[in-house]
Amino acid sequence: MDYKLTDFLPTTKKELELRGWDYVDVILFSGDAYVDHPSFGVAVIGRTLEAAGYRVAIVPQPDWHGDFRDFRKLGRPRLFFGISPGCMDSMVNKYTAARRLRSEDAYSPDGRHDMRPEYPTIVYSKILRQLYPDVPIVLGGIEASLRRLTHYDYWQDRLRPCILCDAPADLITYGMGEKTTLQLAQRLADGEPISSITDLPQTVYIRPASQIPDDIGPDDIVLHSHEECLRDKRLQAENFRHIEEQSNMIHAHRLIQHVELSGGSVIVNPPHPPMTTAELDASFDLPYTRLPHPKYKGKRIPAYEMIKHSVNIHRGCFGGCAFCTISAHQGKFVVCRSKESILREVKQVIQMDDFKGYLSDLGGPSANMYGMHGRNLKACERCRRPSCIHPEICPNLDTNHQRLLDVYHAVDALPGIKKSFIGSGVRYDLILHKSKDEATNRSARDYARELITRHVSGRLKVAPEHTSDQVLYLMRKPPFHLFQQFKRLFDTICREEGIRQQIIPYFISSHPGCRNQDMAGLADITRKMGYRLEQVQDFTPTPMTVATEMYYTGLDPYTMKPVYVARTPQQKQAQNQYFFWYKRPH
Repeated sequence: MDYKLTDFLPTTKKELELRGWDYVDVILFSGDAYVDHPSFGVAVIGRTLEAAGYRVAIVPQPDWHGDFRDFRKLGRPRLFFGISPGCMDSMVNKYTAARRLRSEDAYSPDGRHDMRPEYPTIVYSKILRQLYPDVPIVLGGIEASLRRLTHYDYWQDRLRPCILCDAPADLITYGMGEKTTLQLAQRLADGEPISSITDLPQTVYIRPASQIPDDIGPDDIVLHSHEECLRDKRLQAENFRHIEEQSNMIHAHRLIQHVELSGGSVIVNPPHPPMTTAELDASFDLPYTRLPHPKYKGKRIPAYEMIKHSVNIHRGCFGGCAFCTISAHQGKFVVCRSKESILREVKQVIQMDDFKGYLSDLGGPSANMYGMHGRNLKACERCRRPSCIHPEICPNLDTNHQRLLDVYHAVDALPGIKKSFIGSGVRYDLILHKSKDEATNRSARDYARELITRHVSGRLKVAPEHTSDQVLYLMRKPPFHLFQQFKRLFDTICREEGIRQQIIPYFISSHPGCRNQDMAGLADITRKMGYRLEQVQDFTPTPMTVATEMYYTGLDPYTMKPVYVARTPQQKQAQNQYFFWYKRPH
């Protein structure tokens, strides 16, 4: 496929001139390289605004040193600056769980790790505010989204207030931002000052203290202040339960938190209702080139190489895993693309010059949640549970795999597709679940056989995460016997079909609640199962997860009971070493 420079959103003055533009409505600053693909948030927001008729430019990975020429080169936008720090939290991107600098930044050309600062949201907004004091600045992306209220920062080892207290911006759009950003652009284009836009769903702003008492409604939830949380960890744990519950409700409440540092209160407006299939299709059907910008010609962007031949089929995840940020950002309600939209994107992949017939992934946040939802949606509208499948699968959840199988069959029938692999993690508890509906059970059996025989490239990745049921409960993961049951099913099907394949399990050490004896048990059980573990990681506390709150407070926010935490580098290293029993000298 041949693309011209004007097929991408402009990134330089020259590219603006090629389009004949003498002004830009919105300039987006990105911490990632510019890849025009629906897996990259800044491309999604840029294309969404473009489709609505706005002129949009992207400045990827601006140089934040020296004279700030990258921040000046396109001048001032008509409506606002948007800051998207990257697809990953910048600190997770830069540092390991041991706080060591990573050797590669997967979202930078050739994996360079000097292309973005720590906390680009803060760094970029300070520069833009200095250069353009009167232009609205809007924060988006995962970094701001997960720092929208008081949060524990693992790398600074302290509680931090809402990121708006550090980044001199006007507004945060949290979560998946297409609808919010479009509505914001329209209101700014209509002449409304950003300071008066206080009722937009899925936004966060700071309201001066003098305006707060008159503005608190009967349905608002007033959280403990930032300063109270600094003094008492129990209050931070209490806050988190409200924050998580409201992130995952269809009819959520507004959250208010006073921060003395800001001279006012942080207001978090409730999120939009989940997108419809038509809305999600519209986002994925935008005219992405699916390629890195031509400026990166000859350079490798590792994250792009991983996903360039993959297709995302849904958003949202109802797993609610304790250490995962997906539900805090995308929500727990799964929104599916239509089969037609998925097939359109697969046909685009087939046309790619380097495509050899193998889709690397036909998946999502969890590979096999496509098409699943509550049978009685009125019950879902009242639900506060952060997970639909923990501590057990909700009886209202329809776990039928047939719609997903229909997608697989339609994709595999396309000329040019030799095989579609499932690279995303599979929830084996959904496959093994016994429903009262026999058609649902039959679909799960059919799914298991088809997955194992037709969609595994030799190794199927699953994530039991631990072997201790006590630790797994705190992780919000299913009991380990379900993994063992699934492995027996996997081995049986492989034997019956004459296929040589492996299950590759993922495990985590030093998760809150995990002690050395739990790791010793994990090492013993997996050794007896014949594993020499490769896919392992040490728990990294990231903002806005229940596991991070347990790590910081030493409490389970839902029971307020104490939880053991391996906190020092020595304690974390000791647990991690249990994975590698086979490397110890005898």
